[in-house]
Amino acid sequence: MTERTKRADALSNREAVLAAADALFAASSSPRTVSMDDIAAAAGVGKGTLFRRFGDRSGLIGAVITARLEPLQQPVQDATASSPRQRVLNLLDASLRFKIVNRNLMAAAEDAGLSNPYQAGHYAWWHDTLRTALEQVPGVHAPDFTAHALLAAIHAHLVSHLIDDQKMTPQALRSSLAAHIDNVLGNGPDPLTLLAPHKEA
Repeated sequence: MTERTKRADALSNREAVLAAADALFAASSSPRTVSMDDIAAAAGVGKGTLFRRFGDRSGLIGAVITARLEPLQQPVQDATASSPRQRVLNLLDASLRFKIVNRNLMAAAEDAGLSNPYQAGHYAWWHDTLRTALEQVPGVHAPDFTAHALLAAIHAHLVSHLIDDQKMTPQALRSSLAAHIDNVLGNGPDPLTLLAPHKEA
């Protein structure tokens, strides 16, 4: 087997593992019970392959989140907004929609300690992007803390609880978040008129 073939096989195995893990977490009603054995079996690879490539379950979950987030990062960065306030709302709404769609995966990450706190790359990216936007909003005097506080309002377990246990619709949750942002930033335009339409998950 040539070196090129080996690299192609490794890439194919990695993609199969990420796809299998993503599907298992999405389908599971109890994400913490999804095991490395389950993922290896679904991907058609040996369990040892998972540990060699990802280190442990937390490393694998982090890789799945990164793969999910990468297609979203550039559009979020490039999106235009009518005002700094609108950009803050857009960023948090995008983060919330990401967590709604991937809530089982994000809950598994938090259970594994991956998102606790603030060391995971995906959290740092959301926080840094949001803090930069908040720095442009008049009247926000602690943008770093405010970014943390606003992101705490869409903690993955809270999102799962509101949607899965309390049967709150994604649109209602997005509207509630918009109102909360308005409370934090002070009076502004009606936040519900600023939300872009989006198909519910």
